[in-house]
Formats: sequence, structure tokens, C-alpha cells
Amino acid sequence: MTPALDGSQVDGSVYTDVTDLAHRAPGWLDDVISAWSTYGVVLFAVLVVIAWWRARRSGSADVVGSLAVPLITVFAFGVDLLLKSLFREDRPCQTLHVVTLEACPAPGDWSFPSNHTAIAAAVAVALLFVSRRLGALALVAAVLMATSRVWVGAHYPHDVLAGFLVGAAVACLAGLVVRRHQAALAERLKATALRPLVAAT
Repeated sequence: MTPALDGSQVDGSVYTDVTDLAHRAPGWLDDVISAWSTYGVVLFAVLVVIAWWRARRSGSADVVGSLAVPLITVFAFGVDLLLKSLFREDRPCQTLHVVTLEACPAPGDWSFPSNHTAIAAAVAVALLFVSRRLGALALVAAVLMATSRVWVGAHYPHDVLAGFLVGAAVACLAGLVVRRHQAALAERLKATALRPLVAAT
């Protein structure tokens, strides 16, 4: 079996600086960041629903674009998981033996790239194809998600940077493909049981 990678050689010192800062920060701030790190994905789901609801007033093609967001996100997540299994990088809390705000995952729960960040970035970029305002809001939230994952000790900085790039790149490519075929997809979906979701109001 291929030995796990040691990511501490990349930016382990930056990681320990951030986790040390987290331990010195006020308890309420750590609680807020930890809650966001764990449950912040709910906000992205809400933004996707809002995008779909607003798109229904713009036309069926726009609705198709909004419905593609969760599918694009799942695809980006799958790509991120594949990369995790290929690189097999140990979590920083395992390698550096530091106490973190988030419980240290068990061995075999690989660190690179960050799943949370990839999902957040994928949603944000995919939303930009539907609504620039919602997409911009999601981009800010994605950056905060990436930062929080280092703060709570779950990832190295390069893990979240890679996760962001993976999610954004997959969503950008997939979003361009969907946009090119939106009108045709809308017409096809209208002839299926998904018509109530696609039909504009």
C-alpha cells in the first residue's frame, strides 16, 4: 500500500500558527467559526433554492441553469474525492500531533483536497452562471468556509486552496457546458416528470 503523504512540509508552520491563534482567540469566536465550518453548507443549499425560485420568473432556460447547480456540485465533490484517494495525505492533526478545535479524524480520512471547500467553491461558481449577486455572496462564503477549515484544524492551507481550485474549475467547465445547451435541455425536461420544476412562472 502506498504510504500516506506528509503535507506538513508544504505549509505546516502556517497551519500551526493558525491553530495557535485559534487557541488564543475568544471562546465565542471559536464557537462561531466552528459552527460555520460544520453547518455553513446549509447556507449554500439555501442560496441554490433561492436561485431556482428567482430563475422561475426569468424563463425555463434559466431554471435549467439553477437546477444544474446541485448536480455540478455533486460532480465536483466526486472529483475531489477521487483526488483524495489518489494523494492520500494524512490530516495535519495526525502528522503534527496538535490539539484542534475540531476532533481529529481517524487515519484514512484524507486531507487533500478539502471536501468542504470544494463543495462551497463549486456552488459559488455554478451560481455565478445563474445570478451574479448570489454567486458573489456564495464566493465570499466559500472563502470563509476555506478559512474556517484551517482555523478548526481540519486542513492545511494548501488543502483548502486546492479544494477551492478543484470546485471552481469543475463548476466553471460544467457551467459553460450547461449554458451552451440550456435552451435545448429546458425543452427536453418539459416533456418529463420534471416539468413542474422547469416551467417558468
